[in-house]
Amino acid sequence: MKNFTKAALSLSVAALLGGCNGTGPNVEKQASDDAVPVYKPYREQYRPQFHYTPKKNWMNDPNGLVYHDGEYHMFYQYNPYGDRWGHMSWGHAISTDLVHWEEQGVAILEDEDYMIFSGSAVVDHGNTTGFGTDENPAMVAIYTGHSQVPGGDQNQQLAYSTDNGRTWTKYEGNPVLDENMEHFRDPKVVWHEESEQWLMIITLSEDFAVNFYGSPNLKDWTLLSQFTAEGAPVDKNWECPDMWYLPIDGDPNNKRWVLEVDLGDGSIAGGSGGMYFIGDFDGETFTTDTSILPDSAEGPHQFVDFGADYYAAVSWSNVPEDDGRALWVGWMNNWDYANYIPTHPWRSSQSIPRSVGLTEFNGGLAMAQQPVEELKALRTREITAENQSLSNNRVSLTDSAGIYGQTLELKVTFEPEDADEFGIDVLVGDGEKTTISYNVHSEEISFDRSQSGDVDFHEKFSGVHVAPMPLDDGKVELHIFVDWSSVEVFAHRGAVVFSNKVFPHHESKGVEVFSRGGTTRISDIQAWPLKSIWQ
Repeated sequence: MKNFTKAALSLSVAALLGGCNGTGPNVEKQASDDAVPVYKPYREQYRPQFHYTPKKNWMNDPNGLVYHDGEYHMFYQYNPYGDRWGHMSWGHAISTDLVHWEEQGVAILEDEDYMIFSGSAVVDHGNTTGFGTDENPAMVAIYTGHSQVPGGDQNQQLAYSTDNGRTWTKYEGNPVLDENMEHFRDPKVVWHEESEQWLMIITLSEDFAVNFYGSPNLKDWTLLSQFTAEGAPVDKNWECPDMWYLPIDGDPNNKRWVLEVDLGDGSIAGGSGGMYFIGDFDGETFTTDTSILPDSAEGPHQFVDFGADYYAAVSWSNVPEDDGRALWVGWMNNWDYANYIPTHPWRSSQSIPRSVGLTEFNGGLAMAQQPVEELKALRTREITAENQSLSNNRVSLTDSAGIYGQTLELKVTFEPEDADEFGIDVLVGDGEKTTISYNVHSEEISFDRSQSGDVDFHEKFSGVHVAPMPLDDGKVELHIFVDWSSVEVFAHRGAVVFSNKVFPHHESKGVEVFSRGGTTRISDIQAWPLKSIWQ
């Protein structure tokens, strides 16, 4: 959770609300002399159509992701009073399928003493807290209380619900963990079966360290160990940790531990982002194994996402054993420009939910992310295009195959012959395009949003993001999700991911493929226009 001073809270409501963004799709005019634009809810300009956004106001980190009684709960950092950061509380949405979400309103509201910063949630099946019963276990939120006094402490607090997350009670014994530190935040809590205790993973943000604590009851915590990583980025702060025991290429008998930590600055695409370490965990201490790093790694860590807009991701707890997936979602924004993205009356979205594992990549192991299977429910008709060779030219898939749109899923397989570079443009319009390309000689894939639409609202938004990536069995396979204001790209079996916001004109819907400096064969093209989750 970004740590702003309380001075930021003095912004007036008028300043927080900002202004509109011009006439976009599905805009009506009032029957009045001044003809003020009226935006239909969830059809406003740039409103994501299959990514979660609140109806209005500011949202950032996902928090407290937990599954219980057939429902996926997503809490998140929320400002109930405006569309910029401030008055941090927990908003709440519920889904039965990870795709369609129903906003619930504010779950845990700030008070005069504390803002409600980031954290996690669990289901206390053993009733270790005494908040529930064996028949009706409590859902327990563990979050950082951020003092409303400038320069005050951050400590860890509890709230609980016995009606499946609909109402919450703050624990009267708060705080449950207080180290008298100003930057001590974002607890991720899990039940560790082997040691039969609750584990808390939490950052000492400006010390660039992660502490591990253990507890029998979520109330009384003992320090187990501290993790630091020489050679990892230390540009600003560490935040929002998470940890899993993940299978390698889907093999449940071959797993490694992964510790993920977010960066307030210094990520691969600039600004905020996430990094992770692969290693071992013995119930108390996490140890990095650098012998299994890919050849392209430049430290003990790897980056979660090579785009600029995937931050503070957190995993769902209590996912049923018969599901078996590690699931998470991230905030699609970047602290470099988060308060300024050109949207109204909401600001920020969450990514599409993803499953997480490990895969062999470039001589080592890397995190592999895949869009959840449930997203297939949004597909309408399938469109395919014939195999074709491109020889130093460009082809419009819009003209040749009818593939276009601002809510679109694409799968494209490229097989380079003697080309220097090849790729695909999406959201193509008058002077606009978002480009994903591959350079054969440097073995790099890039995402260029410098011509993606409105890029002038902040000096750090426009740019090209690059990731090292060898060919995968001589191919580049791209799985792309295009929404009204975002593009997410999954490549090399999910080992390389780009998540980026874009703000195109509403008529920029074209799709083109290209090859430069020689011939590239496109062996597979599939596309699915996607339905809106708000319909």
